[in-house]
This record gives sequence, structure tokens and C-alpha cells, in this order.
Amino acid sequence: MFALLNVLNQLGSGLMLLLRTLRYLPYSLRMMPRIVDQCLFIGNGTLPLTAILSLFIGGVLALQFGYSANAFGATDFIGGVVGVSLVRELAPVMTAIMLTGRVGSAVTAELASMKVYQEVDALKTMNIPPERFLVLPRLIAVAITMPLLTMTSNLMGWIGGQLVVRFVPWLDQTTQTYYNALRAQITVKDLTDGLVKGEIFALMVIIVCCNVGLQAQGGPREIGAAVTRAVVSCIIFILLLDYFVTYTQL
Repeated sequence: MFALLNVLNQLGSGLMLLLRTLRYLPYSLRMMPRIVDQCLFIGNGTLPLTAILSLFIGGVLALQFGYSANAFGATDFIGGVVGVSLVRELAPVMTAIMLTGRVGSAVTAELASMKVYQEVDALKTMNIPPERFLVLPRLIAVAITMPLLTMTSNLMGWIGGQLVVRFVPWLDQTTQTYYNALRAQITVKDLTDGLVKGEIFALMVIIVCCNVGLQAQGGPREIGAAVTRAVVSCIIFILLLDYFVTYTQL
């Protein structure tokens, strides 16, 4: 019961933070230097991990499906299975989880530290709304970078699958066959659904992490607790949202 109330409280306060932040959208151009900084921070923090993880996920997908399909002579479908699985599901979900671990935790720690050491109060005293100065640049930056990260994850996953079919001899498949099956199975709707799903996850991650950070109270010990709370909440929300977004896209 306490956990459910905590989740509902997170949802409510996060939604209110999002609405308060959206009021400052007209200030976006003025915040452009901070938005560019956040884009670089999100890209540098997430891109290498996402690329490496996706490469191996694509390879494992090809290997697992190829092992089962080999018994039925259906290895020609490896490209299609790897492609659709990554585009519609694994790439947006794994990218969002990497974003949570690498960027979301850092955002929460930074904002929680600012809150604990009263820097957020100082901003308010100077008539600078934290939503405009701290949340809006991160929200816009993640909206810009997440589609690029998701597409990178797709491409690296496809390459991982291609490397497996190329170098595992018992799969008995050419690279051309792999990419022909991949192109035949993936549609524009698959790509757009995956990008939309990733965008929803990314916005949620930033809002939850900013919200938890700005709610931090107490001493320095609270900073670590806030980071843990934000990461756990984001992963739970990603999995919950994944079910409902997938259901609406089918």
C-alpha cells in the first residue's frame, strides 16, 4: 500500500513539474546554450554504452533465433526477426535504461545536491524559476537526442546480427540474405513506433529524475537515496509504459 501511494505521488508530482516546465517553452531560444550543453552531455554519456550494448544484443538475438531456426531450415528469417525485435522493442527500452543509469542518475544527483545545499532556493530568490533554468534545457535536449540514440541502437544491433550470421558457420547464411530479410520485414511504421516509444521513455526519465532531485530534503546522505529512488522509479515506469505504449501501437 505504501509503495502504491509512493508511485501515485511520483506520478502526480512529476506531471505537475512537466506542466510547470512547459509554461516556459517560449524561453527555449534564450536557453539554447544550456540546451546544447545538455545535448552533448546526454550524447557523450549514453552513446558509447548504447552502441556496445546494442551490438551484443543484436548478436545474441541472431545466435539464439538462428540456433532454433536452424533445425527447421528457417535461418533466412534471422534478419527479419533481429530487425523487428530491435526496432519495435529492444532498442527503445535498452536505450531508455542506459539513459536512466548514465544520465538520469547524474541529473538526480546534481539537482538533489543543489537542493540540499540551498542553491535551488538561491535561484528562486533571484527570481529564476528552477523549472525554466534546470528542467527545461534537459527536457528539450533529451527530446532532441533520444531519436538519434535509438537509431544508433538499431544500427548497431543490426550490425551485431550481421556479424554473427557472417562468422558462425552452422547458420549457413550470407550477409546479403540477412539484410534482404531485414529490409523485407521492417516497415516505416515499425521505425516510427520505436522512435515514439523511445521519446516517451526519455521524457519520462528526465521528468522523474528532475522531480526526485528537486524534492530532496535533509543532508548529503539524501543525495544518494534520491539517486537510488529515481533510478528504481524510472526502470519500473519504463516497463509499465512499455506495455501500454506497445498495446496502443499494435
